[in-house]
Amino acid sequence: MLCPCGSGLSYASCCGPLHAGADRAETAERLMRSRYSAFAVGDADYLLRTWHSRTRPESLDLDPAQRWVRLEILDTVKGGAADQTGVVEFRAVFRHAGRTDELHERSRFVREDGSWVYASSLQPR
Repeated sequence: MLCPCGSGLSYASCCGPLHAGADRAETAERLMRSRYSAFAVGDADYLLRTWHSRTRPESLDLDPAQRWVRLEILDTVKGGAADQTGVVEFRAVFRHAGRTDELHERSRFVREDGSWVYASSLQPR
């Protein structure tokens, strides 16, 4: 199975190890891609684990009828291996109840305890 994040790699060699806790995302964009894949495969535990402790909800209920079909990274600002903060702008296409729609967001990522985590949504430019 190809990884939902659009890398062209198999899920088992791309986002799968991150979801299983066997690896950590080295950049903010990599974390963004792995979080998109977590939505696509229904891994709410991974989404909660990679959410900043100050903004993380207590629980997360994913809609199994919602199908995530494509991720497009539009821009990244910082978020590299040596950075402490980063922003990733993306467009995620999904299908639900027979309709196709998209989520367009600029997400802010920070390091918490040495790992990249999702902090908050920013307004798209």
